[in-house]
Amino acid sequence: MSSKEDCKEEAPPVVANEPQGRKRDELFVNIIEKISVTFSSTGCVLTSEIDGTIQTKSSLTGNQEIALALSDKLYIRKGGIPNNDYSGSSRMRPVILDDCNFHESVRMDRFDVDRILSLVPPNEEFAVMNYRITQEFKPPFIINTSIEETGSREAEVILKIRAEFPSIITANTVLVQMPLPACTTRVNFDLEGGIVEQNADFNESQGRLEWSLEKIVGGSEHSLRAKLKFSQELDGNISKEAGPVSMSFSIPNYNPSRLEVKSVWIAKKTGISNPYRWVRYVTQANSYVAHV
Repeated sequence: MSSKEDCKEEAPPVVANEPQGRKRDELFVNIIEKISVTFSSTGCVLTSEIDGTIQTKSSLTGNQEIALALSDKLYIRKGGIPNNDYSGSSRMRPVILDDCNFHESVRMDRFDVDRILSLVPPNEEFAVMNYRITQEFKPPFIINTSIEETGSREAEVILKIRAEFPSIITANTVLVQMPLPACTTRVNFDLEGGIVEQNADFNESQGRLEWSLEKIVGGSEHSLRAKLKFSQELDGNISKEAGPVSMSFSIPNYNPSRLEVKSVWIAKKTGISNPYRWVRYVTQANSYVAHV
């Protein structure tokens, strides 16, 4: 479905042309957030951080000035945060940036006053704004891991991942990896049924378990059971020789920081009638790690 001002649409891969062969006037805005989370062996969040960027790609005719209106309750930590803005539900609480930087073409007077990014974009993809957030956020996945010795040279690993985002959102290209003891010689997997496009493998050259899932729907939980065979006894030290578990993924239409581009408009529209505007949110794993 196409829309001229839809805030969470997938941007088409190419620029379309009008019937007469003229290039269509379009403006793409991507909000990409790369998250880093470290969990303890009990599932508690030890560290969390978001590295975000707002990118634009313009195919507008002429040198058009554009404006991107960001979240109202958006603060930069060094500038101070009003105490009364911490009240209300999590979605009403302020978005606090630890630090940020802007492309040289951004008019800082408008951003400082009303949180609007106003600029004349070049005809190429570039970063309008980069930001970093250490404010607490809800991790998109919870990882639970158990590993137990089942014999003198055998052990069993159970991995469970739960998607904490809404069911209308789907994560893509999910990969779970776990280093195994160096003496591991064979791994037998037990995959749960009913899930298409998943695969588990023992990467012997890297010494790790690899579990890939093409898609994970929000609110769902998935598990993997692996039986390990060793060339020698581990003397009860298996938890010290395995892990940590890491994940990589991409989640369209999702942004844990809650920073939003509320609206996009062209200041004057000189020489163009009604340009198409697209806004897309994508969250990716930067370092997503759980200790065993």
